[in-house]
Amino acid sequence: MIRDITLTLAGNGRVCKLSSMLTRGIYAASVTALDTEGRRDPSGQARLLAHFAASGLQGVVLGGTNGEGPSLSAVDKRDLVRESIAGAAGLRLIAGLASNSLSEAIWLSQQAAKSGAAACLSTAPGYFREASLIGVRDWFLRLMDASPLPVLVYNFPKRVGIELDASFLAGLADHPKFAGAKDSSGQAENLASYREAVGRDPLLFVGDETLLEAAFDAGWSGSISGAANSVAPWLASAWAGFESGDPAARVRFALLREVIQGLRGLPNPGVHKAVLHGLGVLPSPTLALPLMPPTDEQVGTAWTALGRIGIRPVTG
Repeated sequence: MIRDITLTLAGNGRVCKLSSMLTRGIYAASVTALDTEGRRDPSGQARLLAHFAASGLQGVVLGGTNGEGPSLSAVDKRDLVRESIAGAAGLRLIAGLASNSLSEAIWLSQQAAKSGAAACLSTAPGYFREASLIGVRDWFLRLMDASPLPVLVYNFPKRVGIELDASFLAGLADHPKFAGAKDSSGQAENLASYREAVGRDPLLFVGDETLLEAAFDAGWSGSISGAANSVAPWLASAWAGFESGDPAARVRFALLREVIQGLRGLPNPGVHKAVLHGLGVLPSPTLALPLMPPTDEQVGTAWTALGRIGIRPVTG
């Protein structure tokens, strides 16, 4: 499914079609490859993108939460998207804005569009948690007014401290740049209420992968998944099985859900980076400060969970 968005270009009244180029399926909330000094590693990022493409994913979010976006400068986030386009291997790239600044978020969306990204993903500006939802709504409307790209609205109250409920999304859904939403609240009741609020056209992605089967049944579009860093082929296969009507897919997903639950509570993106390093995908598991590496025990817990579906380290 490709959603075409009709908009009027500012200044001349001309109407054109802008394709979001986003489809149903699984997208990785990608980690960001860093070298041992904590600098971005474009070659390592290219290897990671190749891994995701080979795993059957539809695309990736760059510079989001798992991508340590809040620890990256605006220039780093611009260059991360710019440098990833060449190695995208058919993946659709979504720029994670990860900014409380409206002007910076607009600039990042413009730079991502110049680089060839398909869309951008933005949480609410969360520093001023006393801000009214009217102010947050206007922030998103201003972003969508100025963004050349379709905008996915990201509900992540655990990190941001602001809950974007179904009525909030309904207030944005008529904007021509509203591409849909990602919900990482973990609240199963949002599956029905979000779908009703935005109608059938915008894309809806669940962030809590344990709800993937329920999201499919509720008419959602897939997942933008942090766990895809560690279990990309299995998530892609589960979603493909749901869509093809394969009854065995639900049996396999029940096991995968247990594995994902086994990864819960572990420090991420640190554990995902350790796993990708152990699989030989990432040259280094380095994190940006202030994050610190997971302990050997935490990494061991992750490998124990992953071993249930045959994922084992090939290095170290």
